[in-house]
Amino acid sequence: MKIKKRMAFLLLAVMMFIVPVTQVSAITEQTLRIKDITHVKGIRENQVVGYGLVVGLQNTGDNSRHTQMTSQQMLLALGTVIDQSNYIQKGTTAAVIVTATIPPFAKEGDKLDVTVSAMADAKSLSGGVLVQTQLRAPNGEIVAVAQGPVTVGGIRASQGGASASKGVTTTGRVPNGAIVERDILSTIGDETTLTLLLDKADYTMASRISKTISTRVAPARALDGGAVEVTIPQRYRNDRVTFLSLIENQIVGAVSEKAKVVVNERTGTIVIGGNTRLMPAAVAHGGITVTIMAENNVVQPNAFAGGNTAIVQNAQIEITEKQGSLIQMEANSSLSDLVSALNNIGVTPMDLIAILQALSSAGSLQAELEVI
Repeated sequence: MKIKKRMAFLLLAVMMFIVPVTQVSAITEQTLRIKDITHVKGIRENQVVGYGLVVGLQNTGDNSRHTQMTSQQMLLALGTVIDQSNYIQKGTTAAVIVTATIPPFAKEGDKLDVTVSAMADAKSLSGGVLVQTQLRAPNGEIVAVAQGPVTVGGIRASQGGASASKGVTTTGRVPNGAIVERDILSTIGDETTLTLLLDKADYTMASRISKTISTRVAPARALDGGAVEVTIPQRYRNDRVTFLSLIENQIVGAVSEKAKVVVNERTGTIVIGGNTRLMPAAVAHGGITVTIMAENNVVQPNAFAGGNTAIVQNAQIEITEKQGSLIQMEANSSLSDLVSALNNIGVTPMDLIAILQALSSAGSLQAELEVI
């Protein structure tokens, strides 16, 4: 057995200096429409859900007792008398949960897509048809009904006791399968004001939106970093749609985002915000490669020695190391500086994660580090 062993290190050293760092938020030249970054308070989607049956399956349905009982109740409602639920053949029906999202201002007769998901041990919903299912709001009110053929994105095949599948076959959709049964009423603001909610709270953006609206449309004020209250002029009290159309098409300047680094340790994915800065730091990086190779040899005893044939495993262990590298990062180093320097010394994504975490712990990384 031959062993080569050399000293290896993975060193993260951070030299902190008492240097005041003034970060000036750079205002980009990009512009945004108010409609793309806000929404009106009180105008929202509504979720509905229902329990139903998918029929017409080719022995890929479930074998649950409650599916047979539900099928019996459905047939009784249709005028067919079945004494016992176990008379209904298993495998051709599946119990499902049906969900849908109703957009604001939906009107009676509008059609929506619905998602159908198996509840029990159904193998596939492919080729099935959803029987008319009532979709209810959280308060129990029936808002829509759904029915139609189910389409799935996966494929499943079985033959002779063997089966193979690709994708998900126990969840599908019914395009335009739901019909809204009543109008969805939404109120735009109160008597004199309406409130715009920022999709992403930001004090600077809220201030810019309020100033833009006040200058060009109507009086407005930022309530906090996530809401802007707008006073509705008298001439628009009965025409709020036109008033909102004027507001949402106003242009505001974009703001620089908060410096942030997002790390996914499971996949090695790293996303570094463009405003990331570093305090003075020195990073030393090295790596170890350990290779273990096993070779099996047969040991044969001499004739008439009375021994037994045996297998001997000869293990070879080799340890190699890359030469450590040292890089120097100046104060206020940018994202491109950091990435370029680390790429030059051959840092892998997992090593980069360790480096970023160490820099954050030492206070050199001037950004929020989020590990997901």
